[in-house]
Amino acid sequence: MISSPDDRPVFLVVDDDTDSLSLLSDVLEGAGISALVAPSGTAALAILSRIVPDGILMDAVMPGLDGFETCRQIKQNPEWAGIPLIFMTGLKDTENIVRGFTAGGIDYITKPFRIEELTARLLSHIAQSRMAKSTRHALDFTGSPLLAVSANGIPSWWNAPADELLRQLLPGQAIAAGSEISGLSDMLISAGVLEGTTATIEGISGKTLIAKLLGTVERDEFLIELSIQHSSEDTDHPIATLRESFGLTKREAEVLLWVTRGKANRDIAEIMSCSPRTINKHLEQVFSKMNVENRTAAAIAAVSKI
Repeated sequence: MISSPDDRPVFLVVDDDTDSLSLLSDVLEGAGISALVAPSGTAALAILSRIVPDGILMDAVMPGLDGFETCRQIKQNPEWAGIPLIFMTGLKDTENIVRGFTAGGIDYITKPFRIEELTARLLSHIAQSRMAKSTRHALDFTGSPLLAVSANGIPSWWNAPADELLRQLLPGQAIAAGSEISGLSDMLISAGVLEGTTATIEGISGKTLIAKLLGTVERDEFLIELSIQHSSEDTDHPIATLRESFGLTKREAEVLLWVTRGKANRDIAEIMSCSPRTINKHLEQVFSKMNVENRTAAAIAAVSKI
């Protein structure tokens, strides 16, 4: 993805009025923010496919794809879902303000606006977004499916492994930040996950989901680790295949199988009721027998066999 060469924050301004685009661009540049402009919702989506900005300033009323629908489509893409989107429009009635927040906006500014107030809000959202983005990038490397939800169970963001898992559980359904996920939100609350209970949730696409609270990321935002509970039939056959393919012991093959499923060493240790140090020793033997140097290479070789 492209970023500003001088590391200035970048905002995408979406408005079908050319005068508004020009004015807002000048305001942003004066505040030290690089401005990208899009005259329509469709143009905004095209820009986002190439550039991920620090924030989006969105007009609500536009011909064709209006601001509310554009926002909804943005929030359905996990790569864009964390971008703070601020509506700025002449619509001042409560109904449209609620529509903006329901679609996934984090702020709603009505016209006419004060330049000082607008720039202060944008800079505040940028600072919070960059801090959250750094945290999320770090969590992407854990390999575990992680989902952040608000106190009412509504997802605010999730990492790539969680996106893949949720799409397995909910094939064909739209998964968007700021929206309930097919009853999952209610089940997380009723099962007590947000209160610290590790719960198994039945009935999602015929699979059993395990949800574990890891802690809080921000105020009133809960970080949950997701996994699918596998039956013995799910593990016995792959373990036998891995043992035969690489000359592993049953225990080593089991460790390798969980590595292919994105589990960290501490998680494998919990599953197998042993210490992380023991898992490390098993992996040393696995790497040696497979003639590989790291987890990634081992996982790739193992997946090709199972």
